[in-house]
Parts: sequence; C-alpha cells; structure tokens
Amino acid sequence: MKVRVGFGYDVHQLVEGRDLWLGGVKLQHSKGLLGHSDADVLIHAICDALLGAANMRDIGFHFPDNSADYKGIDSKILLKKVVELIATKGYKVGNIDATVCAERPKLNPHIPEMQQVLADVMGIDADDVSIKATTTEKLGFTGREEGISAFATVLIEKN
Repeated sequence: MKVRVGFGYDVHQLVEGRDLWLGGVKLQHSKGLLGHSDADVLIHAICDALLGAANMRDIGFHFPDNSADYKGIDSKILLKKVVELIATKGYKVGNIDATVCAERPKLNPHIPEMQQVLADVMGIDADDVSIKATTTEKLGFTGREEGISAFATVLIEKN
C-alpha cells in the first residue's frame, strides 16, 4: 500500500450578514465568513490538503473564485468532488487531522457533528476525522475576531 500526506491552510474574513459554516455545519453567530462559496475554512483546508497529497494543485485551481458555477456553493459539494478527483489517481482518504483557529463562537460543542458530517461526505468513519479548536488568546486578526483560519493534515492511501 502506498500512502501520501498533505497539508492545507485557509483563512476567511468574518463579516456581518453572512452565515457561519464550519465543517459543513451552520453555526449560530453574529458574523459569517466572507467568500465566493459558503467560505467554510475547515472544508477548504481539508480540500487543499487532499489535493496536495495527491499532487493535484489546490482548491482554487479546480474551483476558481471567478467562476459563477461556484458562487455561494456549499463546500461539502466541493469536498465530495475533491474525494472523487483523488480517486481518479487511485487514492482514498485515510484520515484527517484538522485545527480551527477562532476566538468565537466556541467550537467544542459542535465538533462531533462536524466530524460526522465530514465523514459522511468523504465516505469514511467519523473516527478518522480529528478536529481540534483553538484561539490565539486575543492576538492577531483571529484574536480581534476579524477572521477564522483552519489547518489540515491528511493521509491518503493507494492500494
């Protein structure tokens, strides 16, 4: 069996008047993330990690933010397409380890639902999706609640 690892990172600005989607789950918050799609930073970081592991460029290459096809799209659709893309090279998702960096809202209560949603989209077990949450202790753009970032490391397998 051949294995490869990938790393992904994404950041989006928090703004008024947008829904907050993280890990495929809509969270109650006074602000949402700004982006061409639903701006789900966690899913975008996972997509980039998967694409990178398979040496298939990045999310912007496959789903450009100047294409009307992806305006407002649910990022779960993009993740499903990424899993299908890596499958064209014979790869499947092994596991995900991700971290979301946000001051608010508190994410810990939502992590089990995010894990299940993401696992269902990728066709893997929820135990193979690790999600952690942290803050920046009020430092930087995250600490000022101007944005949210996410990091993801993935393992893909080829039989």
